[in-house]
Amino acid sequence: MPKIVVVDNDFENSDFEESMAREAGVDIAVFHERDADAVIRNAVDADGIVTSYAHFPRRVFEALSPRLKVVSRTGVGYDSIDLEAATEYGVAICTAPGYGTEVVSDHAIALALCVLRRMNEIDADMRAGKWDYACRRPLGQVHGRTSGVVGMGEIGRATARKATGLGFRVVCRSRSLVPGRRTPEGYDILALDELLRTCDVVSFHTALTPETHHLLSAERIATMKPGAVVVNTARGAVIDTIALAQALEEGKLWGAGIDVFEDEPIDFTHPILRAPHTVLTSHAAYWSEESGRELRERTMQSAIDVVCGRRPADCLNADVFDRLS
Repeated sequence: MPKIVVVDNDFENSDFEESMAREAGVDIAVFHERDADAVIRNAVDADGIVTSYAHFPRRVFEALSPRLKVVSRTGVGYDSIDLEAATEYGVAICTAPGYGTEVVSDHAIALALCVLRRMNEIDADMRAGKWDYACRRPLGQVHGRTSGVVGMGEIGRATARKATGLGFRVVCRSRSLVPGRRTPEGYDILALDELLRTCDVVSFHTALTPETHHLLSAERIATMKPGAVVVNTARGAVIDTIALAQALEEGKLWGAGIDVFEDEPIDFTHPILRAPHTVLTSHAAYWSEESGRELRERTMQSAIDVVCGRRPADCLNADVFDRLS
């Protein structure tokens, strides 16, 4: 009987995954450890692995070869997985692209609006017995502002669509799009530096790669409008969050809405937690009850498909699966 190991269950229980495994005739074991040594130790007899945040450097694939056939991740990004090593050792890497398009874009828009309207600050005042919105001025509005979307995958495009519907003028930047042109939806395509200089809201939806690490650096933050809002629901390391906190402390930006951080859980001494005019959420953008069920089902199904000899719906290195077949 093939075996799937959930190496770092990130949910309240594993009932859903265990039920799917039973129905498929697959053995399952569940653990709650993320580091590479624990993955090797706990998945030594695994044909497939399901993971949320565990790290998969080359040595994991070396240790678990040749039995391991698939690693299926509950998410879209795969920066914690050495894809080249996985491919070399014949391990299919599966993700769940598109599962959180609507809920993450909802969250990005909500962060931008909450920061512009300073809702969290006024709410805190009221709970402290203070009725005075004027002390939180300036308060912003959508009309007359430009929102820049950095990264035009499915989530970026959904965010652009919703921002347009609210009344923002929307521009965008993506490495696959040519500055100076327009997208099929009619959004002007700008170079990153021009977008940062001109936009009132900048929302990040790009993957984390060596090229996008600290894409928003201290130097680039310095070029932004003093009334700009930064939103990040992509990957924490896309932004230099320490530099962002400093700019906010110095009043060089309007505010920020941040859902993702370079190290998670965040170190609660991080300066972003003390920065003014921020709305911070604990990597919650991807989750709704509906999207969570879809995510878990798709991730587990991909692992089951591979260990049972079937082609999964979403495989990053399909050539590996071709070899496995």
